[in-house]
Amino acid sequence: MLSRDEAFTLLTKHVPDAQLISHSLESEAVLAALARRLGKDETLWGIVGLLHDLDYASTKDNPARHGLDSAELLAGLLPDDALTAIRAHNGAHTGVTPATDLDFALRCGETVTGLIHTNALVRPARMEGMDAKSLKKKMKDKAFAASVCRETIGECQKLGLEQAEFFIIAVGAVAGIADKVGLA
Repeated sequence: MLSRDEAFTLLTKHVPDAQLISHSLESEAVLAALARRLGKDETLWGIVGLLHDLDYASTKDNPARHGLDSAELLAGLLPDDALTAIRAHNGAHTGVTPATDLDFALRCGETVTGLIHTNALVRPARMEGMDAKSLKKKMKDKAFAASVCRETIGECQKLGLEQAEFFIIAVGAVAGIADKVGLA
């Protein structure tokens, strides 16, 4: 399996966009925090979060390949369950149905980062003081971060997590790296 340093080097090689790198770092933090909470492999889950959009730049005009190309790039470098989760995070286009905790964690974990990041950008204190309650209000406002799929975030329940606990975990994870993603 790739080390975290090797994974980050691979990310920066394939992802030219600073915003997508921030999203990847946020996804890594959320996935690692979810793994910690669920008693799973924190390193593996974090790397899956970090690399799930590795192919985004090359597949943005062909969404049916997004996730599939990343999994091909990572074949032999990550275990099969990690590759399946990367394929399933874009299941609507790839046809790969999420089935495992890692699949659902990646889907809801990477999606919630869009809601958290956008919320932080409109707050004077950014991540400081953000709580699950304020995120829940933003979740209900369909016009706020309109491209964020609320249904996918709701998949946290498939992990045995209520939305409030999921938000606490995710907000805490992103707050922990706020200085690295321009949200401090």
